[in-house]
Amino acid sequence: MAFTNGGAHFLILFSFTIFLCNSASVEAKPDYRDALAKSILFFHGQRSGRLPSGSAEGITWRTNSGLRDGQMAGVDLTGGYYDAGDNVKFNLPMSFATTMLSWGAIEYGRRMGPELANTRAAIRWATDYLLRCARATPGRLYVGVGDPNADHRCWERPEDMDTVRSVYFVSPRNPGSDVAGETAAALAAASMVFRKVDPNYSKLLLNTAKSVMQFAIQYRGSYSDSLGSAVCPFYCSYSGYTDELLWGAAWLFRATNQVYYLNIIRSLGANDGTDIFSWDNKYAGARVLLARRNLVNNDQTFQPFRQQAEDFMCRILPNSPYSRTQYTPGGLMFKLSASNLQYVTSITFLLTTYSKYMTASKHTFNCGNLLVTPKTLQRLARKQVNYILGENPMKMSYMVGYGTNYPRRIHHRGSSLPSVTTHPQSFGCEGGFQPFYYTPNPNPNILVGAVVGGPNQNDFFPDERTDYSHSEPATYINAALVGPLAYFAGSK
Repeated sequence: MAFTNGGAHFLILFSFTIFLCNSASVEAKPDYRDALAKSILFFHGQRSGRLPSGSAEGITWRTNSGLRDGQMAGVDLTGGYYDAGDNVKFNLPMSFATTMLSWGAIEYGRRMGPELANTRAAIRWATDYLLRCARATPGRLYVGVGDPNADHRCWERPEDMDTVRSVYFVSPRNPGSDVAGETAAALAAASMVFRKVDPNYSKLLLNTAKSVMQFAIQYRGSYSDSLGSAVCPFYCSYSGYTDELLWGAAWLFRATNQVYYLNIIRSLGANDGTDIFSWDNKYAGARVLLARRNLVNNDQTFQPFRQQAEDFMCRILPNSPYSRTQYTPGGLMFKLSASNLQYVTSITFLLTTYSKYMTASKHTFNCGNLLVTPKTLQRLARKQVNYILGENPMKMSYMVGYGTNYPRRIHHRGSSLPSVTTHPQSFGCEGGFQPFYYTPNPNPNILVGAVVGGPNQNDFFPDERTDYSHSEPATYINAALVGPLAYFAGSK
């Protein structure tokens, strides 16, 4: 999430003219398998640390970066992902992206084909880093690297970073139940992904998840309160930390089947309704995950979570009398103006996954007089995925590199600046602004698979680099889309 100083916004007329001149429509029938491969490839472009030899095809413009991350605290915190178009590692959204990638692999791995191995690699790049964060220093959970305020005053490639790489952590004296709960969820979910293919790694992930979750439960508090401007306003925990405790406990229960975590879930009393699901607010995701136990395993203990999950669906479905969700004229779910597609992809994941659970149990439910079948949820999910891939009023794919008409001026430092391979000299902190940030020229490097923030409530997308709320990609937008893409890629 890159907040930059100022921004020369180009005339909408100019931007619209560009699209009229470049309005070749994407294929009539979406190629879900191609989109799936590209959505995972995107993570190569976000990698921090020492990159393996033989760069991913299509992302050859990235090289090593952040090799001294953690040195300020005397620990190794290399690796992980830059969250969006900036050069900071924020562990709350990174962990959520990891959880969603893992959930996608768990639910849809059989439909992924050769992309399952690539998905596992994307997950492991994150979990290797999260393990370092959790295990480097007893009594500390490291939760971020890089001063976001200093970083956002610069426009430079990750390979050239010369801003301070501050290290942030939570501890018993400065708790962070939200970031710890999400980290535990990511590690627990990933442990299930690797259970059969790498049992020892899976055990390490699960044992670490348990200890991080214990820390989250025992020392309660929000990391926003503990860390202040290091995480706010970028990734404040606006929803509080109860949702992450519920989410973390739900994932540990799924991974272990231990009653201890079920008792924690019951003790939280998190019964408020919601109509959103995101890196910040996990209630809906936790309820869908727990509802599975009722639908698939016929365990009546979990019936309340099924009811909560269905209340959520009733708030999303456009024809439901309880709907609280706005849709654009072109049919896109519209939750918030800043980076709206993050909510679309996350909620779409819940739609496909809940429909999968309903199909397994031959279950239907009602929103008032509206009968909801698995196909009801599938149709809405497909509409959202197809819109992202180009079935929209602008005939634009919001996934970079998919189709022929996609965003060319994304708000992303590495993509917008010439690669180190073509321009070895550093541009410096502010040297990239005038020639590359403010130019109307397309980005020199294509960040294949990146899904941007998306269009406004009127289905219009200006393709302006300075307009980060619409043109910036993020790991958590992509991570949630991988599952639905796999679902439709594997459907007959």
